[in-house]
Amino acid sequence: METAKELKESAQDMLPGFAYEYVRDVQANTTEMMSQTKLYSIHLSDAFAWLEAREENSIHAIVTDPPYGLKEYTDIEKTKLRNGRGGVWRIPPSFDGCKRSPLPRFTILDNTDIAALRSFFTRFAKQAVRVLVPGGHIMIASNPLLSQYVYMSLLAAGLEKRGEIIRLVQTLRGGDRPKNAHREFHDVSVMPRSAWEPWGLFRKPCEGRVQDNLRKWATGGLRRVSCNNPFLDVIQSAPARREERKIAPHPSLKPQAFMRQLVRAALPLGRGIILDPFMGSGSTVAAAEAIGYMSIGIEKDSAYYSVARKAIPALARFTPNGANGRSGGPLAAAKRPKIDSHQEGGCIRREADCRSDRPVSGASQCV
Repeated sequence: METAKELKESAQDMLPGFAYEYVRDVQANTTEMMSQTKLYSIHLSDAFAWLEAREENSIHAIVTDPPYGLKEYTDIEKTKLRNGRGGVWRIPPSFDGCKRSPLPRFTILDNTDIAALRSFFTRFAKQAVRVLVPGGHIMIASNPLLSQYVYMSLLAAGLEKRGEIIRLVQTLRGGDRPKNAHREFHDVSVMPRSAWEPWGLFRKPCEGRVQDNLRKWATGGLRRVSCNNPFLDVIQSAPARREERKIAPHPSLKPQAFMRQLVRAALPLGRGIILDPFMGSGSTVAAAEAIGYMSIGIEKDSAYYSVARKAIPALARFTPNGANGRSGGPLAAAKRPKIDSHQEGGCIRREADCRSDRPVSGASQCV
């Protein structure tokens, strides 16, 4: 077993200037687990309590799919979900032998629920701005029904909206006929069938010019796919495959082919620490591990935390289906991998050497 001093020295060798806070945090929190690679730690903790204790300017990017903290992830609703009946979760029927994943019914949120949602994200945004370094990005999953509440809270905290990343994905959400009147109004859908998922892209303001911020903090931009190809804001992505769900059974699991593209882009120079404060079963942390980035995951649900401990190493080794990892959706340029692209073959190259004094392979040489 390595001593704390050895862990600190090892991490500092990998990432000068960033690793000390990472290791010190590991020492201070008794509910954590550090990976054998020393690239990530995960914590069984309330995200807000953890963020409040974290030092300012110590996280370089946040990539997260939050629980919309609220109704569907309360203990009562999670119990109903795990029992497979009742509550806010819509449990789709099996079809052709396939058991479909449950989805939350956001349309039943009332004004009190929406007020709680806005309060949740206001609190999150305030802490996120504090712990992010200048120029650090937030990539946050949302949906077309609720994104406005999330985005306004982040803007009010002082973050800059830098666009949206559109995940093209067909789910079961929407397209339904009126409840209990589907025969009478058989030509009517209550809302469109969803074919996309928005991820808000926000940035903490830079110190001076982007180039100055990159030199000081290694943040401020997004990592290019390759020298000739920037990161795109439209990514074609099927739902997580059955094989991934067996590894990490979570109702909101995002596929590795998609998450690795987000995570890689979040650190423009390929170095720094990525945080997922609402880790779930660990897909963000696994994506960071797969490409050699340092990361921290926080999860307050003990059942999901236990899943993540086992799932993260397996997800990091998972080889996504090639078609599931290609970027750009219907764009002709995305139909085949680019030369030198990290998407080639549906795989994301692991960035094996993160030292600041050496060039990082691939796109970072052109940033």
